[in-house]
Amino acid sequence: MTESNTLAHPGRSSREDSPQSGEDEIVEPEQGNVLSHIISQLRPGADLSRVVLPTFILEPRSMLERITNFMAHPDTLLPMPTIEDPVERFVSVVKFYLSGWHIKPPGVKKPLNPILGETFTCYWDYPDGTRGYYVSEQTSHHPPKSSYFFMAPEHNIRIDGTLKPRSKFLGNSAASLMEGIAILRLLNCGQDKDRGERYILTQPNMYARGILFGKMKYELGDHSYVRCPENNLVADIEFKTKGYFSGTYNAIGGTIKNEKTGEVLFELSGLWNGEMHIKNVLTHQKEVLFDASHAKHSKPVARPTEEQGERESQRLWEKTVKAILTSNHVAATDEKTKIEDRQREEAARRADEGVDWKPRLFRAVQGGPGGSEEGDEDLDWIINTEVYVLPSRSLHQPRPLTLKTSDSHNPQLATKQIMAIAPILPAGATPEEPATDIVERQDTETAAVEQFVDAEENQ
Repeated sequence: MTESNTLAHPGRSSREDSPQSGEDEIVEPEQGNVLSHIISQLRPGADLSRVVLPTFILEPRSMLERITNFMAHPDTLLPMPTIEDPVERFVSVVKFYLSGWHIKPPGVKKPLNPILGETFTCYWDYPDGTRGYYVSEQTSHHPPKSSYFFMAPEHNIRIDGTLKPRSKFLGNSAASLMEGIAILRLLNCGQDKDRGERYILTQPNMYARGILFGKMKYELGDHSYVRCPENNLVADIEFKTKGYFSGTYNAIGGTIKNEKTGEVLFELSGLWNGEMHIKNVLTHQKEVLFDASHAKHSKPVARPTEEQGERESQRLWEKTVKAILTSNHVAATDEKTKIEDRQREEAARRADEGVDWKPRLFRAVQGGPGGSEEGDEDLDWIINTEVYVLPSRSLHQPRPLTLKTSDSHNPQLATKQIMAIAPILPAGATPEEPATDIVERQDTETAAVEQFVDAEENQ
């Protein structure tokens, strides 16, 4: 999932019309000249993480920031825990799942590969005065693993995920095989009052067509799943790639069924960048599930780069991003190489000293039979803190949300625990007050980049 790289200007709302994203075929001016020098590196099945890619196909932000597209539609995210019927609630989770794929810049763009130990935090201010919080860290470099945590305490929503992209060269195409899972918990739902209702989500694979010759094209492909084990419900969603002679771009299809009985309840169809439909198999009623063509997404707010640490995504990649946005590919390559060389030097130094690197914000999942996080093993890593939810009668004996939850809980204390994980809000902001009047949205289009581009435009 990727997001528009239109430059933000002070005062612009964080809610913007999403671009049409599927029919854009871009021939980059530098495509032939730049790509000719990497052909010798490529073999079918090669690991693209070890191939030097031209900077003009890079999206000006890190993968850790790109993951936030997943939470970019509060209108589909926040209603989920309020729906009483378990089947309708499952449909709402599928709607939320499908709502973020359309967010991408024109053409084929690959996010920056996070370096080991890179972090990114941000938040969303919601219309009802509540907030959603996001914390992420690159927990492995070879193989790459991006771990993330999201919570909207007042809305009983928590998401833990680890994304494990694995790149392959396929001739004139490149594939990003999106391994890893996300576990979404609705903490006020389900039969297990200690764990909440769990939904397990996987992702489609991503394909870049025409990377050596022809028109470059971005496609989503293959099957992904949304499962709720407690209610025996599963959505099998196929993201369809266009055939050579038939088919269309950006199509989806799929079903929602009861895994226990095998009964198909709904059929899914449409375009992931346009209208998506759901059909009730019993009544044959068909309706729009989500219309991405006119959807508005809410971009998160991050602290200004001057408040960020050296390994936080926006500060770390600021010079690289500035060069990418101004099409200065020489400078972008130089700045990107500096960061990657430093990472290699750090790895060599750890090897010489016999030091094992460990994530700062995440820890290994305590899974396996009888483990405190049994069933979450595919996450590999989980936030390294205890975000408490409290039964009102036992304030002095809090129980960790990592393990359990409760009907009666304390969002204020949970928010305080989240704030202790890592810096999220800008200086001067408090969890009780919106920070939008303190700092405008800051993402990869940082203040420095905005000033540079404005100056160029005014010349």
